Amino acid sequence: MDKIIIQGGQRLFGTIPVSGAKNAALTLLPCALLTDEPLTLRNLPRLADIDGFQHLMNQFGISTTIAGSRPEDFGRVMTLAATRITSSVAPYELVRKMRASILVLGPMLARMGEATVSLPGGCAIGNRPIDLHLKALEALGATIEMAAGYVRAIAPDGGLPGGRYSFPVVSVGATENALMAAATARGKSTLHNAAREPEIVDLCNLLVAMGAQIEGIGSSDLTIHGVPRLHGATYRVMPDRIEAGSYACAAAITGGEVTLTGTRIEEMDATIQALRSAGVHVEPRADGLHVASDGKLRAVTLATAPYPGFATDMQAQLMALLCLAEGSSVLTETIFENRYMHVPELNRMGARIETSGRTAIVHGVGKLYGAEVMATDLRASMSLVIAGLAAEGETQVHRLYHLDRGYERLEEKLSLLGAQVERVGGE
Repeated sequence: MDKIIIQGGQRLFGTIPVSGAKNAALTLLPCALLTDEPLTLRNLPRLADIDGFQHLMNQFGISTTIAGSRPEDFGRVMTLAATRITSSVAPYELVRKMRASILVLGPMLARMGEATVSLPGGCAIGNRPIDLHLKALEALGATIEMAAGYVRAIAPDGGLPGGRYSFPVVSVGATENALMAAATARGKSTLHNAAREPEIVDLCNLLVAMGAQIEGIGSSDLTIHGVPRLHGATYRVMPDRIEAGSYACAAAITGGEVTLTGTRIEEMDATIQALRSAGVHVEPRADGLHVASDGKLRAVTLATAPYPGFATDMQAQLMALLCLAEGSSVLTETIFENRYMHVPELNRMGARIETSGRTAIVHGVGKLYGAEVMATDLRASMSLVIAGLAAEGETQVHRLYHLDRGYERLEEKLSLLGAQVERVGGE
């Protein structure tokens, strides 16, 4: 099993491009199920999760072709053609490793009138039931059956009629599934308390480019007027705001100066404010975001929240940064109940972090020390890399398959900034 070896203490300096957003791409790919015409996605990141989703789409009989596959390129162009769907079943062996697989449920139901999907897997960061996905689809007119670890959704004859659903809590995935299912419903659908994340906006924009009629894009109240059919489109995946925030933390903890090109600062306001509160200099540039730090970091207090609040996907990376801040920081995780699994590993590196329920208190220390650490999930993995970049000595991060799910060619980008990192094969 591969691991990454980091020789800490190098100040990061330079410019790197921000890749296409993993969380957006995994939502846009299943839109190919909604039309029999080709869908071309540009700026698609090279990630294990993207490869896994491609295999899932192939399982349904969808052809996929890839351009921009040169080893030196970041990002790819993929064209998906669902001219004929040969299966409406997403099997366990493909779904179990990737929670985003549940996002085929809505579009497959809309296209084929039924869909059967294994209960999904993904990072072990807490209980993430799919009940809101199912309730939203039921509100649009579907019948839901569950048996032997699979969910089966069935539309009435003539297709989904559409309907109204108010989410009791904000759910990004359930909003996405409902949007795709409603796009070709026979009537109007309304979604209240819908998620507002930029990835939701990206999905809406692609659906509109395919001929969907959606009102309220960017708000928590969405109205979808179902259309008889959608057509193909060519669309560019939005930049990854979480990747950009992660590299900003890496630059800051090393006292570095990094320009992140191709990002959208208006989608990163909560992350930028958190970094500035911690004493990091962040300013917009014509080509992206400029991050600089003198290494003198301040403690902060904040809580994760649905967009436009501070993203739960940035909590671990900010925590790593705050390990070297002066004073004690207080972080509260409101989204997932088991997202502090990186804490013991950071403490192995000399951090002083205490947790109680959903609250973590990070007592700043003067120095971190390299150690062998184990990645437990995607964002936790990046927090260990960030800590290792600033640590004294050598850090070895094991279980790189987590990082490969969400960070495109991580070690190459870090090397471009002057970090001493190396990927080596495990035993």
